[in-house]
Amino acid sequence: LEQLVGAGINDWGGVSPLTPDHVNPEAPWPHLDELARATRNAGKHLDERLTIYPPYTRDAMQWLDPQLHTAVLQLRDGEGFARADNWGAGEDAAAPVVLLNALHPDVLQKGAAPHVERIDSALRALVEKAISGARLDESEIAAMFRARGDDFAFLCKSADRLRHKVSGDTVRYVVNRNINYTNICYFKCNFCAFSKGKTHADLRGKPYDIDDAEIQRRVIEAWQRGATEVCMQGGIHPDYTGQKYLDIVRLVKNAESRMHVHAFSPLEVWQGAQTLGVSLREFLQQLKTAGLDTLPGTAAEILDDDVRRELCPDKINTAQWLAVMRTAHEVGFKTTATIMYGHLENYTSWAKHLLAIRDLQAETGGFTEFVPLPFVAAEAPLYRRGKARRGPTFREAVLMHAVARLVLHTQIANIQTSWVKMGPVGVGACLAAGANDLGGTLMNESITRAAGAQHGQELPPAEMEALIDKLQRQPQQRTTLYQLPDPGQMAKSYFAAPLTAIVNAAPGSTHRTSPLNIPVIAM
Repeated sequence: LEQLVGAGINDWGGVSPLTPDHVNPEAPWPHLDELARATRNAGKHLDERLTIYPPYTRDAMQWLDPQLHTAVLQLRDGEGFARADNWGAGEDAAAPVVLLNALHPDVLQKGAAPHVERIDSALRALVEKAISGARLDESEIAAMFRARGDDFAFLCKSADRLRHKVSGDTVRYVVNRNINYTNICYFKCNFCAFSKGKTHADLRGKPYDIDDAEIQRRVIEAWQRGATEVCMQGGIHPDYTGQKYLDIVRLVKNAESRMHVHAFSPLEVWQGAQTLGVSLREFLQQLKTAGLDTLPGTAAEILDDDVRRELCPDKINTAQWLAVMRTAHEVGFKTTATIMYGHLENYTSWAKHLLAIRDLQAETGGFTEFVPLPFVAAEAPLYRRGKARRGPTFREAVLMHAVARLVLHTQIANIQTSWVKMGPVGVGACLAAGANDLGGTLMNESITRAAGAQHGQELPPAEMEALIDKLQRQPQQRTTLYQLPDPGQMAKSYFAAPLTAIVNAAPGSTHRTSPLNIPVIAM
């Protein structure tokens, strides 16, 4: 087998672990584990493909019968190989043990035979270039996302060492509450399972538009439970103008002047400025005067207009998203930056997105953190119509954090991982691959749950810190801007009674939170 690889082959053909070899029973195909070892001994990595090769799966409409398009799309990863696991963002499915072993060999492979790494020299050079602070190009970043086997482990460990150098072993989080003030939206984003309209009541519940008194009640309750931030975003309600957003900020500050208001996606800012007939700069200055503190970097999805035209065709484009962020930074706001990945796009799209964020950060310095958001597919319209992948694979989700750490090095210090989307084991993997932040405790979370996520709605500080402790890291509460919270407010957060009041839903409904079940993670 090793001689065959050395002679130039790159494919073993069909290998069945189930059916006996009736044609050559005296020389049957080896078991997959044996084949993987032989392939590796020859300096290569064994990976599963579909019946057709990766380039053809990525252009399935040209090469496949239409009846096969959905099946192939949902069986492949972002490169076009077969999905190697059943893991999905927001789901309870187990993460692949082989990748967890690669990230934690000293703990999970006790007693295993010594493992000699075989690292691609070109990948090693790319990692060293990134660590030096140099700007990689699109093709170089895309090559990083193709890392598998030993290359995957090497890249993740390199990102983790860089994380340790930049931020040590401290894992930070903020005590916050999401207030999604309306789920009514006139935009038609094909990935969104949150927004409602008259025709959606029979699918996912009734539309709502929270009144002023309820917004203020939630702010006061959040402050009493130790929160330092309210994160506020919603659908683009057809009756909302920029004045509504100004009013919402004032509502929060009137209810509790010390609460940090982290609110309004670039889409909301763009729409708010247009409806008031003012420039982005003027509207952002009005928001600042009203009391807005920082902006979330959502509505970015993928900063690749070829993808956006199919994913969210009526939304702001890449240049407009960047214009809002650039202007916000110039006005004096700090913002986050996000990416939503694992649906229609490819690794080059991811590279374009990372470079757009890096280049703007080099210009303005306004991003506080980068937040990868894996696509939660279960209830997403695009997926339900058979037009999208079922989110990234576990390998891709972990790599997004690792590659982001490397690509954004010297520009953005904080890489956040989402416990709602990654789950506890996924969080552990990402924290071993370059991430250093767990985001918010999220007293209410409705957008990801609407998309089908199964993980809990709130992760109180005690449980957040238990998760971090099990990963042998040092937990630390932070504010939105990475400062230490007020000691009194921090103390309240640890002793807050469970939240049983209404969450983001139609007035009159109730819901009890379901904290994340944290297993003991052997890492």
